[in-house]
Amino acid sequence: MAALQRVGPDTALDDVVEILERDGGVIVEDLADTDTLEGLWRDLGPDLEARDYSGDWYNGTRTRRVSSIFARTTRLTPVVTHSLFLGAARRIMQQPVHVWIGRSRTELVPTVQISGTQAIQIHKGQGKQPLHRDDALHLRRHPGPTSRVQLMLAMSDFTAANGGTMVIPGSHHWDDERAPRTEEAHPTEMRAGSGLIWLGGVYHGGGSNTTDTPRTGLTIALDLGNLRQEENQYLAVPREAVRAYPEEVRRLLGYDRCPPGLGWYEMDDPYVVLESGCPANAPAPAGSR
Repeated sequence: MAALQRVGPDTALDDVVEILERDGGVIVEDLADTDTLEGLWRDLGPDLEARDYSGDWYNGTRTRRVSSIFARTTRLTPVVTHSLFLGAARRIMQQPVHVWIGRSRTELVPTVQISGTQAIQIHKGQGKQPLHRDDALHLRRHPGPTSRVQLMLAMSDFTAANGGTMVIPGSHHWDDERAPRTEEAHPTEMRAGSGLIWLGGVYHGGGSNTTDTPRTGLTIALDLGNLRQEENQYLAVPREAVRAYPEEVRRLLGYDRCPPGLGWYEMDDPYVVLESGCPANAPAPAGSR
């Protein structure tokens, strides 16, 4: 299959969903504006500069990684809620499920949640990362319904030479017996501010950097709300940092209840702890129940 298709930020959601379901990934040009990108660099750049290389073969001996991103910046709302990222994730993953409760056949729709977040900086001399599927974290089988939609925002230009993410288009359709081959993968090439959106079942991996300039990207994964988050957002993001974001993002960070009842706090919507200001492990105010 050819390299991934490119679209503009104003492309119709229906068109992007069609591309994602067919190819498994799409490049959205100019997904983040200049102010957002510059702000992210101010907030995250010093942390990347201070971080040692990961030091292992999978995460990269010449790669720096910074996690707990929503605790380090308040500028991610336009990125994580972008209509072509969050909109596509909701359209693809929030499929109704029918269950019986007594004699009632009930339709339930799962939520989506922020799962893993990282800023990833690949330096000169880093080799190719092994190709992998990120939804393998949940030990799921393929092919099957999508349980993750992920974004890689280019904080710097991505090229074939500097480590642009390698992607095998269409590999989300494969079963679990077919192994990925490096020659099947295409490097992601895009300008800073553009974003690669891909499905969790797509084989991908960081590329090799043979240039003198680091390649920096910021990744956010959205998973179904009935799965465990890859990154424990309740530990990664202090509650005061969560409150710096609007309600939609707070709920995406996990302060939400996935139907029919996953994630409740004191039998209530966990969002109550942000509204009431009650401390962790303290009962919610009686009036909230």
